[in-house]
Amino acid sequence: MFLGTHTPRLDDKGRLFLPAKYRDELAGGLVITKGQERCLYVFPTAEFGRITEALRTAPVTAKAVRDYSRVFFASASDELPDKQGRITIPPALRAYAALERDCAVVGANTRLEIWGATAWQSYLDQQEDVFSAASEEVLPGIL
Repeated sequence: MFLGTHTPRLDDKGRLFLPAKYRDELAGGLVITKGQERCLYVFPTAEFGRITEALRTAPVTAKAVRDYSRVFFASASDELPDKQGRITIPPALRAYAALERDCAVVGANTRLEIWGATAWQSYLDQQEDVFSAASEEVLPGIL
């Protein structure tokens, strides 16, 4: 489970330090791909495999499944962190998420999300009131 918000910096070569608390879990490999709201999703290899299996069983006749799968898999990049715990984010993914030097790495349960620091703060500012007003209809029976 991935939790918390971390603020690493992207270096000139497009590398980012993974939060230290997650390095062991991600040491065997990970997959980075496009996420919603112009962030990047980072999945441990096993979790990406689970998602792959779920999408494999989805009906190919459903246009939304085809469209989502194409973008999701075409933009995916498998990475192996280096000895310092850095990953290289491919240029196309950096451009998609408008990543510059300051980033936010956000724990999102089974994945990490990588955001530009400004984009994350803007998203958070917009969503905090919605979050605090969430009612039973939004998360039925969970909380």
